[in-house]
Amino acid sequence: MKPGRYSDGAGLYLVIRSSGHKGWVFRYAMSGRRRDIGLGAFPDVRLSDARISAEKARAQIREGIDPLAAKNVHVEDGDHSFRKAAADLIADRAIGWSNPKHAAQWTSTLEAHVYPVIGDIDVEDITTDHLLDILRPIWAKTPETGSRVRGRIEAIMDGARARGWRTSDNPARWKGHLATRLPPPSRVRATVHHPSLPWQQIPAFFADLRKREGYSARSLEFTILAACRSGEARGMKWSEVDLKKAIWTIPPERMKTRRWHRVPLSDEALQVLTAVRPDNIVLDHHVFAAPGGKPQSLMAMLETVRRMNGKKSGHEPIWKDGLTGEPIVPHGFRSSFRDWASEATPYAREVAEAALAHTVDNKVEAAYARSDLLDLRRPLMDDWGKWCISKL
Repeated sequence: MKPGRYSDGAGLYLVIRSSGHKGWVFRYAMSGRRRDIGLGAFPDVRLSDARISAEKARAQIREGIDPLAAKNVHVEDGDHSFRKAAADLIADRAIGWSNPKHAAQWTSTLEAHVYPVIGDIDVEDITTDHLLDILRPIWAKTPETGSRVRGRIEAIMDGARARGWRTSDNPARWKGHLATRLPPPSRVRATVHHPSLPWQQIPAFFADLRKREGYSARSLEFTILAACRSGEARGMKWSEVDLKKAIWTIPPERMKTRRWHRVPLSDEALQVLTAVRPDNIVLDHHVFAAPGGKPQSLMAMLETVRRMNGKKSGHEPIWKDGLTGEPIVPHGFRSSFRDWASEATPYAREVAEAALAHTVDNKVEAAYARSDLLDLRRPLMDDWGKWCISKL
């Protein structure tokens, strides 16, 4: 028999994988969701036995009992459920995640979108149909979430296969499989742009920002001058800064690219650091620390921008995106810097991209691009600093 799903009637199926594995599955609907429960491998479990198991499941459903919920799938020995495979993978990967929140984010995503459909199903019995049941409701509405969910399922299924829990192909793989059933995320995803200030208005904004007091205002100043991500600035420690050489070296664990990144510091950026520098520097202390010594929160920086725009709801923001009219956010200043470099300077694209710590998409080009272009980036950042303070 060819790979496929063969119905015996009333929800009982014999499922044949491309690997040749055969198993019994009972499909039912409960609380508006379609669910599958594995009844054993064929021929170890005969048709007559599978029919008896299916009838027991139907009896539970008639009594309002979910057969999967009633099944003890959480015993340590022999538990090859997707939920168990996910827990194992998250535990294995957690030691390599720089942010402890990643584990909670994975778990939250799986609980919201995945576990209700396949959480208690044996990984050997999970099919492409299951994946489509999970992804279709969110693919068109929030394709970024859908793509993230698919990727996490694929990683979990790969982990399960590495443990020997699954022998057939990964039903969550994209290329040559789900790509034939779902549109590419790029076709349905509207690129999310952070509201950014037109580069021509940066000097006026900077002049307004300089009037503001407090560490959040100074950290925002530095973030703009360094063209860095707000989290990189907020997490900066004095040990990363060489004031004499005017270089800030960000370690891989705090970079989105997971690579070392050196930032040449302009005179304007050094002035900000000098203003917040304590009399006795403790290398392990954060440069822009909140009370208690912890890194400053993103909310503090956001609140600085909001105060500069006024707090009345419904009013026209002073500092807004040039296209959408939305109030600007701290991350948008990287776009302002990139537009300024492209439209107002002669610097090469590669230099501006390196300043933003963007990776090279072309693999061949990336293999030869070993330099971080530090010496070329220094005059770029110096010119950016001069532009930012040109109305002070």
